Amino acid sequence: MGFKQQLNDQFARLGKALSSGPRLEILEYLAQSERSVDQLATLSGLSVANTSQHLQRMHQIGLVASRRQGKQIFYRLADEDVIELLAVLKRVAERHLHEVRDLIDRHLTHRDSLEPLAAEELIARCRDGLVTVLDVRPAEEYAAGHVPGAINVTLADLERKIKMTELDPQREIVAYCRGAYCALSFEAIERLRAHGFRARRLADGFPEWKQGHHPVACGSENT
Repeated sequence: MGFKQQLNDQFARLGKALSSGPRLEILEYLAQSERSVDQLATLSGLSVANTSQHLQRMHQIGLVASRRQGKQIFYRLADEDVIELLAVLKRVAERHLHEVRDLIDRHLTHRDSLEPLAAEELIARCRDGLVTVLDVRPAEEYAAGHVPGAINVTLADLERKIKMTELDPQREIVAYCRGAYCALSFEAIERLRAHGFRARRLADGFPEWKQGHHPVACGSENT
């Protein structure tokens, strides 16, 4: 077997490790923050045993890293390059698979006709004090890393904050969540607009923001 064939066979191992919907979902959760096997099983709706098998397969190929704490094993992405890999995979799929485009159009695009905001434009608007930024992910993901100055408001708490007038109706609101296809920000934007707020989505989610080397804050001081 020649060198090139051996090399391509190794590249193919990576493709095989990614050829599973549940594994891609697990990687998306790990792109937000480190998680235990039990936490990932709960989030993905898989059994602990099945989740562990998927993680071990991705660990073997070097996509995730792990650490043990007592009886629990925690996983994280091995490198931020994995975020880039997922982004390329999704971009190519959206461009070349009509099934992907149909799903996005049916479930997401019709819910938001406004062009989403690019990261660079959000940075400029934050610098000028023109927007309120909402991180609508769960609190533990926000604490692990978020856009500086963003307020953590989950969907469950959004209506209360609106009714308590804790959000300034005179300022435009930009919401973001786990990624470009995450429905959380779409839902938040719908609810905000229904109450008369000027609201838009960030084009990508927090993993892409971090992978783009934009500023990142940690902790829960803004919740």
